[in-house]
This record gives sequence, structure tokens and C-alpha cells, in this order.
Amino acid sequence: QVQLVESGGGLVQAGDSLRLSCAASGRTFSNYAVGWFRQAPGKEREFVAATDWSGRVANYADSEKGKCTIARDNDQKMVYLQMNSLKPEDTAVYYCAAKYLTSSNDAGDYRYWGQGTQVTVSS
Repeated sequence: QVQLVESGGGLVQAGDSLRLSCAASGRTFSNYAVGWFRQAPGKEREFVAATDWSGRVANYADSEKGKCTIARDNDQKMVYLQMNSLKPEDTAVYYCAAKYLTSSNDAGDYRYWGQGTQVTVSS
């Protein structure tokens, strides 16, 4: 079993950068892929980025390519999402989630979820 806790959200201005963190607990965290998703008010949860169990494979939503970077440190049981050039439309609750081994851009494939961290981008 994997427990996930997100942090690093907050209120920023358009154009700013932010790094979100996902702290994991559980002995087998290194066996799990981790994805980042976000959900804005009144909208469906959407995929942002994901990395496989090793951290060597990363996938991004088309809208986030070149803007976000996902990275993980299995020794520290941490996954990070670096977001640059933030826009008001990036405002959402950001969640990290875990699934066994390989990553996916489908939220339904993930078994474990954190509680989310709010990111608000002002114009």
C-alpha cells in the first residue's frame, strides 16, 4: 500500500514557477508509477504528467510539454512536478496518484491518491 501527501501549492502570479511535491510512504514505493492530475472547479480531473517506477520514462499532457517537468527520487520517496510560466488557467487542485509499475494518463488506472494541493494563479 502507498500513501501520498502533496505539498507546494499556493497563490502565485501569472508567469511564476512552482514546484509541487508528493511524499510517499510504503515499502514498495519504487515499484509504483506516479502521475500528477489536476481538477479545476466545475471541470473533470485531467492528466498533467506521469513517470514510471524508475523515473526514466516521463509522459506529459500535450498542453504541458515544455512547461512542466516531473521527477522522482525513490530513495527519498518523493515525486516532484516543476511548473513554469504559470497561467490563470492552471488554477486547480493538483493531485498525485500511484499505480503499479507503468505510467498512464488515465486517472482510472491509478489506485492510490493524495488529498491534493491547491494552486491558484492570479492574472
